This record gives sequence, structure tokens and C-alpha cells, in this order.
Amino acid sequence: MPDALEQRLIGELTTPVDSGVAAFAEALARACPVLPLGILFYGSMLRKADPDGILDFYIVTENAEGFSGGLVARTGNLVLPPNVRYAEFRHGHRTLRAKIAVLSRAQFAARTGLGALDTTIWARFCQPARLVWVRDPESADAVLSLIAACVTTASCWAALLGQPSMTADDFWKILFAHTYASELRVEKKGRGSSILEGQEARYAAMLPLGWARAHLQFAARGDMLEPVISAALRKKAIRRWALIQKSGRPRNVARLMKGAFTFENGASYLAWKIKRHTGFDMQLSPFESRHPLVMLPRLLWRARHLLKRQKN
Repeated sequence: MPDALEQRLIGELTTPVDSGVAAFAEALARACPVLPLGILFYGSMLRKADPDGILDFYIVTENAEGFSGGLVARTGNLVLPPNVRYAEFRHGHRTLRAKIAVLSRAQFAARTGLGALDTTIWARFCQPARLVWVRDPESADAVLSLIAACVTTASCWAALLGQPSMTADDFWKILFAHTYASELRVEKKGRGSSILEGQEARYAAMLPLGWARAHLQFAARGDMLEPVISAALRKKAIRRWALIQKSGRPRNVARLMKGAFTFENGASYLAWKIKRHTGFDMQLSPFESRHPLVMLPRLLWRARHLLKRQKN
């Protein structure tokens, strides 16, 4: 029987999405070597639709047999997950674009707990998401459990990193400020706060549900929430977060280096970004599309040349 947090998440995960997004996810699932457990849609395009934007999908596989690509790509996804690729999908008169990450169920689960040094999974999936494709009811239950664990862990870290008494909004702002600071990401100042915009009620409801699932007691005094946390536990949490922050950026640098060898269709992604921001179409040759690493110096030179032309 789903608990209160899971009940709320079921409604969120099953909220209908644009038909093109659903069709894209269906095509991705059918293209996998083995049908995955499910595909999650999340990120900025879920928060605010943009016809020229790029979708974010996470494919959750049963195990490593569901990973696509050659030996290097599959090994990379085992050693330093997730692998990321770029894809385009034609739906009616539209071309949809997406970044697609792939994780196994075990890899996802290992990154949802309080003991995880890697914050990238639970920090993303405590945010709104949609289960846009799922293999069967049992798989839906498995993905639901993973997402509930993410919300629970995020809620607990918000309590551990926050002040003894704060509003729900402030607890979440403190949390996202910490998670963004622990990653090598180019984000505007206050990016963590902007995630809450228009979703304040949602996050306010999720926080005590996450605490309840973790059996963390708290008091509510008007808008102020006071989780029951000892001074010793707070000190331990601060030391643990220092380790998370220290290890986060090197890990992300390593992922970027790995991505140079495993990011499928990276040349097409670069060409799309340049066209979107400058209006210039790089018109990749088939060889450039298939061998982005070999052609990277040439692609970067062409991109620089196009930017100079735009300025002139």
C-alpha cells in the first residue's frame, strides 16, 4: 500500500505530457537492447515548455544488459554513470530534441540514499518528474520507490543543512544552494531559488511527507517548521556534506572527460546549439556526425569562424 508521499508522487508522475514527448519516449524505449523499466522526463522543459528547447530524459534499465552503444560506452556507464547522448525525433511537423541519460535500477538506487556522495540523482528527482513510459505495473512500482527515496533524502538533507526553525521554502532554498555548489555546473546565482517558482505549494507539501517517511519528527508553528535534530547529528551532517562537496566537482570533471568518448551524437548537439544561438547551420557531413572526436578541432574552428561572422 503506497504511503502518503508515494500517493502524491503517483499523481505527479502520471500527469499527462505533450503527445510528442510521449511518442519520443516510446521510440527511445523500443530502441533499447532490452526494454527498460521506465523513462523519466524532468528538468527545465517540464517546468516551462519551449518549442526550441531540449528535453531531458532518464532511461532506467533493469541492469547493464539494457545499456546501448559499443564496449567503451557500456563500460563507461558501468564505471562512471550515467552515459548521456543527444537525439532528435520527428513528430508531425515538429523536430523534438533531447539529452538522454541512462542508469540501471541498482545504480539509480545507490544514488538515492543519505549515504550517497553523488547528489546528482536525488537532487534532480526530488523535483517534479513524469514517468512518460513504463514497461509494466511492477516496473512502475520500482520507479515510484526510487523517486520517493529521492524526495525523502532531499527532505532530510534540507533539515540537516538548514536552521533549526525555517519555512518550507527556506529549507528547500538552502538545500538547492548546497547541491548546486557541490557540482561543476554553470548556473546563474540564485538558480536554486528559481526552481521553486510557481511550485512553492508542491515543495511545501513534499517536505513534511519526506520527513514522515524517514520517521523524522518535527513541529509546525504557523509557517515555521522545526525538525527534531540533535546538535551532534547536525555536526556529523556538516562533516559529511563537506566530503560530498569535496568529491562532487572532481567526479563531474571525470564525467565530462568520459563524455568525450561516450556522448553519442555530440557533434549534432554542438551544431544545434550553435544554430540556436547564432542562426548559423553548420551542416555536418556524415563523417563529422559519426566521428565527432576526430573532427572536434575542425568543428570548433568552424564554430569560432561562424561566431566571428555574426559579430561582423
